[in-house]
Amino acid sequence: MAKSSADDEELRRACQAAIEGSKQKIMISIRVAKRRGIWGKSGKLASYMAKPRVLALCLKSEGHKKQAFLRVLKYSSGGVIEPAKLYKLKHLSRVEVITNEPSGCTFTMGFDNLSSQSVAPPQWTMRNIDDRNRILFCILNVCKEAFGRLPKVVGIDVVEMALWAKENKPSVITQKNQQAGHGPVSTRVAESDLKVTVEKYLISTAEEDDMEALLGSYVMGIGEAEAFSARLKRELLALEAANVHAMLESEPLVEEVLQGLEAATHCVDDMDEWLGTFNVKLRHIREDIESIETRNNKLEMHSVNNKALIQELDKLLERLCVPSEYATCMSRGKFDEARMTQNIEACEWLTGALRGLEVPNLDSTYGNMRAVKEKRAELEKLKATFVRRASGFLIKYFANLVDSVMSDKNYFSQRGQLKQPDHADLRYKCRIYAHLLQHLKSLDKNCLLPLRKAYCSSLNLLLRREAREFANELRASTKVSISPTTWLEGSPGGNQIGNSTDTSALSDAYIKMLTIFIPLLVDESSFLAHFMCFEVPALVPPGVGANGNKRGSNDDLGIMNMDSNDSKADLQSLNESLQDLLDGIHEDFYAVVDWAYKIDPLRCISMHLITERYLSGQQADAAGFVRVLLGYLASKISLQFNRFVDEACHQIERNEHNVRQMGILPYIPRFATLAIRMEQYAQGQSRDLVDQAYTKLVSIIFVTLEKVAQTDPKTYDIFLLENYAAFLNSLYDVANFVPTLAKFYQQASGAYEEACMRHINMLIHSQFERLFQFARKIKDLMFTVSPEEIQFQLGLSKMEFRKMLKSSLSGFDKSIAAMHKKLQKSLTSQELLPSLWEMCKKAFMDKYVGITQLAARIYPTESIPSVSEIRNLLASL
Repeated sequence: MAKSSADDEELRRACQAAIEGSKQKIMISIRVAKRRGIWGKSGKLASYMAKPRVLALCLKSEGHKKQAFLRVLKYSSGGVIEPAKLYKLKHLSRVEVITNEPSGCTFTMGFDNLSSQSVAPPQWTMRNIDDRNRILFCILNVCKEAFGRLPKVVGIDVVEMALWAKENKPSVITQKNQQAGHGPVSTRVAESDLKVTVEKYLISTAEEDDMEALLGSYVMGIGEAEAFSARLKRELLALEAANVHAMLESEPLVEEVLQGLEAATHCVDDMDEWLGTFNVKLRHIREDIESIETRNNKLEMHSVNNKALIQELDKLLERLCVPSEYATCMSRGKFDEARMTQNIEACEWLTGALRGLEVPNLDSTYGNMRAVKEKRAELEKLKATFVRRASGFLIKYFANLVDSVMSDKNYFSQRGQLKQPDHADLRYKCRIYAHLLQHLKSLDKNCLLPLRKAYCSSLNLLLRREAREFANELRASTKVSISPTTWLEGSPGGNQIGNSTDTSALSDAYIKMLTIFIPLLVDESSFLAHFMCFEVPALVPPGVGANGNKRGSNDDLGIMNMDSNDSKADLQSLNESLQDLLDGIHEDFYAVVDWAYKIDPLRCISMHLITERYLSGQQADAAGFVRVLLGYLASKISLQFNRFVDEACHQIERNEHNVRQMGILPYIPRFATLAIRMEQYAQGQSRDLVDQAYTKLVSIIFVTLEKVAQTDPKTYDIFLLENYAAFLNSLYDVANFVPTLAKFYQQASGAYEEACMRHINMLIHSQFERLFQFARKIKDLMFTVSPEEIQFQLGLSKMEFRKMLKSSLSGFDKSIAAMHKKLQKSLTSQELLPSLWEMCKKAFMDKYVGITQLAARIYPTESIPSVSEIRNLLASL
């Protein structure tokens, strides 16, 4: 048989460690399985989900006072024992062994201090009967010693417990604290000290009390169970014998009793006949009553149904009734401002009446009634009549409203007076019918299409007239002298480059045009989207204009907000209406752009910058066509500016035909002036437009410069270096802060240095041709002959070397002077002479150093003027 967990010292030490600090000593610890009991239909507990636990019986002594606890410990995720629950044994009132559990190892404990007695107590299952009896004996013994009482024990056979206690006396132990300095002592539980109350569900309380009284008459301990059983058997046999003898002596009494029973039987038979008769009569009466109740119930049900039907018919009649004032208003009423409240009320009623006759709001059984169908047809006819009359009125109203504004000449810009368009009064008059339009949409969405077209066409005429009159007066009132258009051609002494006419008024005029009309067009687009009931999100917050400025309270539409979830539904139709609203208005903006271009083409840069700023500020959905308009303007301005750049490129290319070009070409310095002016207009912005122009112009300048230089090979290098030098000098300041020009500046600088080196090498070789030819022969021969053998070659002997030095360096000062004079004579720009002469001397010294190194290697015994001598001689000249 496996060892009981109650004898496991390691388990006891682990439990003691888990409650360390509580001053409690563990008497016994044993492993159990915990199940949560549930109350079944039979009133008995069922269990599920067994969990491993450890029950530990603990004692805590405080002086003469003892406290007993029952601890429940559980296993953590790491397998460590930790406290879970704590019960005080002084509250233990009941111990019950589960009778319907086959093993008999499961019991429950009831405590009288639990907050909720309706919750089934947990069930504790032991490994075997011995473990169960062991823990229960310990608990009962501690309760008797510590509290002087025992809890009620149910479901345990007293005889079985007594026999088990007798057989397992050594194993039933408990620990009690001794005096200070003494350890725990094992003490056997005496059978006489343990009193258990047994309760069975199959006996009554009176029987239980009688049994307790019987048991109390016998002064015996639990250990005398065999003697007690034998005594009960003897007394039972004696009682049975006495009962048989008494029965034999009472035979006359029995016969008398039988006669009385027979008389009583006859009486019972008579009563049975009477009861049968009464039962038949009562059954007939009950059937009559049921029949009457059934008829009454049917009549009552008919009464209730008839009453409910009358109420439903009254409600249906209310729905089918058309108020005369609404019918008159919708069929023959007027649409002036004073009657708009009545019209709105009529629309609301008609909308509600139509919805009330639809199946979701009306029972489907009523929907097939003839009266309902006829009334629905009547309402549809009334709706069509009202929608037709209202649509016709609004179409005429929009046209007449715009015509009245256009007939007033003082409303538009006139000579000497720019007039800013003001649509506040126009919108106010339109807002009067905003609610009417919403109700028309709810009644018939298709009626909005002609209304939107009529409104957009009428307002388009007004907007185009305003833009045309404003643009004409704007051009007439702006006085600016025309700037030169031929920037890069003409005579060098021309006065066109120096012309610095201030054309900022052109940009101001363009800004004024955009400032007045772009917010106006955005506001009109927003007003159209809301006024004509497009389901799009709000463009700008109420009271805020498209340019961020606060608008007056008159611009508030005063209509319901649209549902942003359906914003995509009407987006296509909104785009079509916006196209009708703004159709053709770009032509007046184009006219201002063309007018500014003719006066100063470079103003396209500032206008393009202004347009980009406005374009970045328009983000709303309904302002999409305003963005398209601004995009068209930006493209138009870019096209005009590119046209100017192309014309400038043609002016540069025309210089190719002047074959005899000398000195600096005129478009080199003029381009620098043009670049400075362009940067002033660009203000660090519109870099793409300006950089593209730079790239195109400079590329054409370099290509044309090469083509012109190639017409005369003799002056090729002089012509290139002078023009590249002029390009570098004129663009030095601008290239410092313009990355695109800095790139071309580096390219021109490289070309300038290459042209200088080619020209300087040509001058040096022309004066000292024999010296450098002799050195070139030596270098060529060194590829095939060793340096020591070269002085023995034909034409390269020491004698030839001395003759070459004498002829080349004898008149060195004269040769240098002639080279300087030739360089000075070839240059048109004399300011380049000092730098070129220094480059010439440096190039000559570099070549001479190579010759001296070559002579020292090939002709080591020959003397040659040193490098320092030649450098000093050059410095003295």
